[in-house]
Amino acid sequence: MSSLFPSFDSFVKGTATTVAGLSTVGVGLLFFGQNYLIYPSAFPPGSRTVLSTLSVEVPTPADFDLPYQDLPLTTPDNVTLRCYLLTQRTEMPFPGAMPVETSEHETNEEFAARRPTILMFHGNGGNVGHRIPLAKVFYVKMRCNVLMLSYRGYGRSEGSPSEKGMHQIGLRFARLYTQHPPRQSHSILSKTPIILYGQSIGGAVAIDLAHRNPHAVRALVLENTFLSLPRLVPSALPVLGPFAFLCHQKWDSASKVPLIPAEIPMLLLSGVRDEVVPREHMQELWKLVQQRVPRGRRPSDQPQGEGDVKEAESPKHPAASHSRFIEFPRGTHNDTCVQEGYWHAVAAFVMEVAPEEAPSSATSATTPTPSISSISSLPSTTSTWDEFES
Repeated sequence: MSSLFPSFDSFVKGTATTVAGLSTVGVGLLFFGQNYLIYPSAFPPGSRTVLSTLSVEVPTPADFDLPYQDLPLTTPDNVTLRCYLLTQRTEMPFPGAMPVETSEHETNEEFAARRPTILMFHGNGGNVGHRIPLAKVFYVKMRCNVLMLSYRGYGRSEGSPSEKGMHQIGLRFARLYTQHPPRQSHSILSKTPIILYGQSIGGAVAIDLAHRNPHAVRALVLENTFLSLPRLVPSALPVLGPFAFLCHQKWDSASKVPLIPAEIPMLLLSGVRDEVVPREHMQELWKLVQQRVPRGRRPSDQPQGEGDVKEAESPKHPAASHSRFIEFPRGTHNDTCVQEGYWHAVAAFVMEVAPEEAPSSATSATTPTPSISSISSLPSTTSTWDEFES
């Protein structure tokens, strides 16, 4: 998929009409049909189908030999979302798995409770199952717990996608499954460091969640995301640039990033050759990341006193030094995640913001110290990813 708006792009290429005619039809599609254009959940074919006689092609972690739980998340408006939860185990029977220190009697639950948890938010095409190769890297190579959240209207999830609906896929819903009574195996994740990982529009979802739940988020990893959808329209659909104000799906990350406290580190990963989201969007987001201030230092957080008060310059928070902006010269919108150095950068960031915790028992098994040298490139299964939006 070459665009956030594949259906309209194909329509434009296949229609020989005047510019005025294209604009008229395009404006109508932009306003009335933009949810379909922005959230092509049925692409590639089979990703989602409404016919009960046809199967929905949603791979599961079991297809990649990964243990998992199939979790239903119910939203306040009673829409059921299907998600995958992969919790860590002391034994990892995969070649190249990152070695970690464990105690002799440490249980799988105890081990998972001291590992980071990655919340994954995918792009606007395909479904959650298509991103399992990425989840496997987090799970095997970095020994993270992984919660793969499926948007409404995608894969086997109910409902129809929209910005308002996707706001509800926040941490407060994930917490429904991390704060259950102890008999629930996934309750062990309730106090693990939460790292949000978002690609393309998934980055906008992650930014929104961090903005709404700053105290629950340890860090963010953002790949090829944008400032806002209205600001993306002129480059994605030049003929509709003058009508960008009609875009009611905002995803205004530019206004939310400055409100995320500087204590929350961010790793921005940008493909220089991104043909969907111009690299300038990531560059501008990086400037906003650098301008953030710590909690309690924003002007609106300051106590009001008599007379004029000159606000002192906010000191740079120590956690801000973990934030990074990395460009991949050969990366496009869909293949940045397979560029050389990508996963080394992600692994180093995860280890910085969520360092290894020693097992509670004094008696530990003899294992090498974790190292990012064990991080390798993605499995060969990702070679088919150019079929859909990431």
